[in-house]
Amino acid sequence: MTQINHPNYYMDKTGKTLYEAIDIIDMFSLNFSLGNAIKYIIRAGLKDGEPTHEALEKAVWYLEHEIQRLKREAGEGT
Repeated sequence: MTQINHPNYYMDKTGKTLYEAIDIIDMFSLNFSLGNAIKYIIRAGLKDGEPTHEALEKAVWYLEHEIQRLKREAGEGT
């Protein structure tokens, strides 16, 4: 259960738990897209088997998605 609730990639080299993405998402009441962007940024380079650039590309995808949503809401189109 620890791997589900507190994955190793949210710990520093001494085993101390750092801020987890969910803590920051909740703290700032972020929506799905912004929450996922934060999640991928925080764990970039830390999750086994996931290249750093891939995590950052996922973060960028969610940020671009959110920007487009905001533009649509503002009537700016795409």
